[in-house]
Amino acid sequence: MFKVSKRNLKYVFAAAALIFLIPYLISLFSSPIQKIVQPPLSIFTLLQREVRGLFFYHRNYLENERLRNENYSLRIKFSEFKELYQENSRLKKLLSFKQKSVYKLIAVRVIARAPDNWSFALLVDKGRRNGINKGMVVINYRGLVGKVAEVSDDTSKIVLINDPSLGISGIVQRSRQEGLVNGTLGSNLIMRYLPEDADVLIGDTVVTSELSKSYPKGLIIGSVVNLGKEFSGLSRYAVIRPAAQLSNLEELLVIAP
Repeated sequence: MFKVSKRNLKYVFAAAALIFLIPYLISLFSSPIQKIVQPPLSIFTLLQREVRGLFFYHRNYLENERLRNENYSLRIKFSEFKELYQENSRLKKLLSFKQKSVYKLIAVRVIARAPDNWSFALLVDKGRRNGINKGMVVINYRGLVGKVAEVSDDTSKIVLINDPSLGISGIVQRSRQEGLVNGTLGSNLIMRYLPEDADVLIGDTVVTSELSKSYPKGLIIGSVVNLGKEFSGLSRYAVIRPAAQLSNLEELLVIAP
């Protein structure tokens, strides 16, 4: 059995040093000699690479682990900075809108999606103690979001405008054509009861009309993305994409009386 002794260690280090030095010694010879020793030199080069790998394996492993941990840490910090930047951008827009608005507004933050109605309702972090009551209208800087459906002392449940149970009196901003806007089972809205000759075009903006007692006049609902005829053939409808991005709401404004 091979024993590790000082003498053996000397031989190992001597052999390793020789393997490292041979390529440099060969380079000192003339070109003809280099051609002769080139084949064995390639073997020594391979051995040199393997010996170098063995000698520096532990160091390289630790360095690789350090770099991997550092990379992971930097990715986390970058993600945090990105979140802060996006939140700051949203809050700036919300504050600017609030300052310019003619309404008295209460800023709220979304804390959860309602488990009983994930697609059409959400919970915010303010309630009766903050002056919020059932029936108040909810917006953001993009447009109409929904209504307050339930209120507790510290939280409120918001029903979004894509809930099929909500009906909003809307008007095409360009042509003044009126219709009833309802939620659908999807992300879009539908504006019904449009006459056959209704002046509605794709791209038109739809806002709340003065006929809707529950909503202030002129709030942006969304834009027309498609047109069609009802099954009866007696009226038309318009598909509306909400101005507010209902799937990723985070900060909102409640219109107080």
